[in-house]
Amino acid sequence: MATARHTRARGGAPRPGAVDRVPFPVVDEVARHCAQDAEPNTVHIEIHLPGAVDEGRLRAAFAEALARHPRALMRERPRGPFARRYEWELTGAADVDPVSFPPPEPGALDRARTRALAVAPPLTASPPLRLEVVREPGTDGCVLVFTLHHTALDGPACMRLAATAAEVYGVRHAPAAPAPARPASAPSSGESPAAPAARPARIAAGSPGPGAVPGNSLLLAELPVPRRESGAPYTVNDQLMVATALTVADWNRTQGAPGADRRPLRITMPVDDRPRGPEMPIGNGTRLVEAGFAGSELLPGVDVAALLRTTAARTRALKAVRRPPLGRSASLLTAPLLPVALRAAATRGLRVLAGPWTSTTLLSNIGRLPYPLDFGEAGRATAVWFSAPARMPRGLTFTTASTGGRLHLALRWSRTLLGDEDGVRLRELFTRHLASTSSETV
Repeated sequence: MATARHTRARGGAPRPGAVDRVPFPVVDEVARHCAQDAEPNTVHIEIHLPGAVDEGRLRAAFAEALARHPRALMRERPRGPFARRYEWELTGAADVDPVSFPPPEPGALDRARTRALAVAPPLTASPPLRLEVVREPGTDGCVLVFTLHHTALDGPACMRLAATAAEVYGVRHAPAAPAPARPASAPSSGESPAAPAARPARIAAGSPGPGAVPGNSLLLAELPVPRRESGAPYTVNDQLMVATALTVADWNRTQGAPGADRRPLRITMPVDDRPRGPEMPIGNGTRLVEAGFAGSELLPGVDVAALLRTTAARTRALKAVRRPPLGRSASLLTAPLLPVALRAAATRGLRVLAGPWTSTTLLSNIGRLPYPLDFGEAGRATAVWFSAPARMPRGLTFTTASTGGRLHLALRWSRTLLGDEDGVRLRELFTRHLASTSSETV
């Protein structure tokens, strides 16, 4: 955990409660080193409500949520050329109002999604997020569209902010039940299986179209949550992992990728051990692990039931191993031994060199939402989608959440790798392979 530095009043004593500066944690620093305008590092979240929110009350509720989680009220501190760290300034109050209400026009939601993927909130203004409340003519409800700068915040942290805002907004209602604690990972019964050492498969290029410009595109889908027998040795997350692996293998095979049946796949999976209650730490709090699949495990006609059991054993072992968020090498790379500008150049160079060994894709599953997200007369959330950045060399990410017994899937891809029709085909493949993991099928 980073140590806060306090502003000192005259005489050298810290001002009471005035926490001013926090060094960037490892995840934030690496993300800041690798920032690029062509593919902004944003997380997009949208919460669908059946009714409309009151503008003044929502602004006040979100301001109160930020006050209750002051770690979100931060901006990047200016630094000199020889500074050894990036630092966050904890501002205690917002520099700008993060809440806006675009005009209710046809296509407003699509435009808000486009902004979420293309325009990152600045790190120089607190807080590094924005919330657009979107309505379209002829609809009763509204959509809360969040855009986060992923250098500062992740999806679960934003969901905690949204949950607090909902609790404040719907204060006339009965208090929400406490968020369930995330179960602790069971101790590993053996060695954690390493992902294959060979260079992993890449997502085969589709048809991005002539003159495709850098950036991300997005496709959302609502699917049934796959059924799972009581007492099954695997989780829904394992079913999603298997569906993702089979989807990518199938896609590469149909695209004629060289070695599609031989090269291993590696899927990055964020693991979040933070509590989900009001005390949840805000920021980037997940650690990344990689699940490996041999090419021979993903051939047509694979025994899906056996693959689910194998995957469950792997993911249990991976979750049980305690490690730094990005691994020990990243911790060494961000040690403040050299000026941060030199470390940034080294990190960017190493990222290019390590590109061929970057995991094939990322699957981020928030799971069943632990919050009611009840906004009073505007109603409870009926759907929640979120999407993770799809920068090259991965170029494709799968993100899921579950609300009201439905699975909300977001496919996000790099426009230099895939086109809109490719996204539709990938959604169809994922839908089919996810259904194959259901207890009614295996």
